[in-house]
Amino acid sequence: MNMPQNIFSILAAGLTIVTLSVAQTSSSSAQVGTADSITKQTVTSEENKPPDSMVGSVVSVSRQTLVLKTDDSLFHLFVIDSEVVRPKGLAPGARIRVASSITDESGVRLATRISVLEPPSAAAPEMAVPPKEMRETQHEIEKLARRWAIGVKIGAGLDPELFLIGAQSAIGPIFSRDFYFRPNAEFAFGELTDMVAINLEGAYRLPITFRQGRWSAYVGAGPGLNFVHQGVDKHDVSFSNFDYQTGLNVFGGLRFRRGTFTEVKASLWAEGVPTLRLIFGYTF
Repeated sequence: MNMPQNIFSILAAGLTIVTLSVAQTSSSSAQVGTADSITKQTVTSEENKPPDSMVGSVVSVSRQTLVLKTDDSLFHLFVIDSEVVRPKGLAPGARIRVASSITDESGVRLATRISVLEPPSAAAPEMAVPPKEMRETQHEIEKLARRWAIGVKIGAGLDPELFLIGAQSAIGPIFSRDFYFRPNAEFAFGELTDMVAINLEGAYRLPITFRQGRWSAYVGAGPGLNFVHQGVDKHDVSFSNFDYQTGLNVFGGLRFRRGTFTEVKASLWAEGVPTLRLIFGYTF
């Protein structure tokens, strides 16, 4: 009677040992496979990472941007920093080396040094056209870098409640790479209040994003020269019925590279002027 029980115990123990061995082998294989997968992903990522220095032919170049075609027939868009020295012979068709750094936008790099290896040749073949998306991004960056721009805006004023339209200009940068003079005019209408405002404001771009990135945040302030008319009777209102008020405007907003912007503005020490204004606009 004891013999079958002993045999059964021995078989059970052997089966347990075999099961544990198989489980350990599977676990080790999975770990090795995972490690190999991670290694392959890392190698692939390193292979796809653009180098810090590229050699190729210039497709187009402007004051702010550079498009390079490398020997593997790929196009690369660079933003030229204002402090970068432009070498003689930098023109379409020239063969150059560009040292660059990454930005917060995929597909756009910041050129930090440019060297001309071969000047452009008259017999050089015509360059291929970069992808449409790259050309659009290049155009947006060049538009953003203009020293003078105009725009329009609409919005609403609170306390008192007004609907406003306006126009503005941006001049700069002045004094700093991120400071702009931004004179603008606003015309506001409400049930009891009409207003004409001439604002002499300055805006400072906060250096929290890439200067030519998709968006940027800004703050600013400046005096507001306000002409306000308040009353129920809207007939035969002339400019002599407006009261002059001087105030201080303080604002902050977001500007997008495609041209749109949104802004919140507060006015201080100006009676009859909206305490808060919500503004949306577009810069051409």
